[in-house]
Amino acid sequence: MPIKQLSVFLENKKGRLWKSLNTLKKEDIDIRALSIADTSDFGILRMIVSDPDKAKSVLESQNFAVSFADVLAIEVEDQPGGLESALALLNDYDVNVEYIYAFVEKKTSKALVVLRTDNNELSSKLLSDNSFSLIGHDEAYSL
Repeated sequence: MPIKQLSVFLENKKGRLWKSLNTLKKEDIDIRALSIADTSDFGILRMIVSDPDKAKSVLESQNFAVSFADVLAIEVEDQPGGLESALALLNDYDVNVEYIYAFVEKKTSKALVVLRTDNNELSSKLLSDNSFSLIGHDEAYSL
């Protein structure tokens, strides 16, 4: 059960990150989780937001390069080894995890994690079949 993640390509220049986030703020779009990876020239801002379609539209109107990616959001036990067990399962089936980051807040006593794999369909089935809860669109965007 993939959810939409927004990926925003940012020049590595003063103010670009702020401008992207300020654009979302002005449109009352809430950021539920985010991660940024950078190089010397550019960064990729990855976000789960309350309204992904609107966010994409308003960012593009401000000349940001934006795309969607399907990611999985799962609950894992909030204890040592909670995430490791999910990753071990995927590893056992030769699924590569391309990147991972955590939600910024918790709705339950479990940790919430976003991950992108090279096979989201298989990953989703494996995790569901092994008692990991996947978070759906509505729940992820309303956290």
